Amino acid sequence: MEEITLVGIDLGKHVFHIHGQNKAGKAVFHKRVSRKQLVEFFATLHACTVVMEACAGAHHMARKLATFGHKVKLISPQFVRPFVKSNKNDFVDAEAICEAASRPSMRFVAPKTESQQTLSALHRVRDSLVHDRGRSTNQIHGFLLEFGISLPKGQAAIRRLPALLADQPLPPRLIAILQRLHEHIKYLNQQLDEIEKDLNHQLSEDDLGQRLLTIPGVGPITASVLAAEMGDGKQYGSSRDFAASIGLVPRQYSTGGKSNLLGISKRGDRHIRWLLVQCARAFMRQLGKYSAPMADWVRSMLTRRHPNIVAGALANKLARVAWALTTRHTRFEARSIAMAGGLIASTHATSFT
Repeated sequence: MEEITLVGIDLGKHVFHIHGQNKAGKAVFHKRVSRKQLVEFFATLHACTVVMEACAGAHHMARKLATFGHKVKLISPQFVRPFVKSNKNDFVDAEAICEAASRPSMRFVAPKTESQQTLSALHRVRDSLVHDRGRSTNQIHGFLLEFGISLPKGQAAIRRLPALLADQPLPPRLIAILQRLHEHIKYLNQQLDEIEKDLNHQLSEDDLGQRLLTIPGVGPITASVLAAEMGDGKQYGSSRDFAASIGLVPRQYSTGGKSNLLGISKRGDRHIRWLLVQCARAFMRQLGKYSAPMADWVRSMLTRRHPNIVAGALANKLARVAWALTTRHTRFEARSIAMAGGLIASTHATSFT
């Protein structure tokens, strides 16, 4: 076992498949083990590089194996898929993980800490509750519309639902169904309020989150999501790499020496991208309150580009600022946005056409 330098693990719920290679890339062993056997195996194995796909359970396993002295790397599954040879099975997947990790240009995912995973789980629960509330609200609108009653948009109309039902000649069973949906929405609102209080409490104790809140347009939800997902930001080589990882840079289709930039790529984490675009729109709605160079840049962009394009460009800029604040341990300064050597470089408007 002394010659093993690289081990690939195909993760599972109960069963794991591992593939070991030496320095020359020759296969040394492959095994099928349980979770307990996997931990025991790496506890006795000499320190080496261990590679896994960044999927369910990968971050916990990365932290566990790192305590044994191993160097653990995570790879996005989309980068492993091209190295799967012929028919797919678990051992072939483990071998493909080793093959992908051997590439010098491979991109890796930084393992998350327990606090980052907990905060990420809290956000996923919040998103689920928000979607559930929207689904229940739409059901109420749809049921009432079937009986000729059209409610205004928004939660205000739902809050006035009991008074509305008392004035309308509706079937008693339908009223009972609508009341049950109304109580469910009230419960969801209470849960969302508690989650947001928890998020604000965690954010108040997080130095990075407080620094991210200094960015114009960025609120507690976006700041806590960025703090949980970006970590220390060192896994990205530059601010543009972070913006590219969430799909806020132009998609390129160039050939024959001719450069052709399209719309934003929309790759990566769509939730973070959506939040940053909403932050950009919030900044644009309150543009009159700002006099900093960023606001002047947005005003200039709005004179020659559609607001949707400006929102995408500004979201790109906010992502770059967030990365700079994270890696440099600084707070947002409005004047530094205009400096060529400041936090970020100015983005060309043509990149978002």
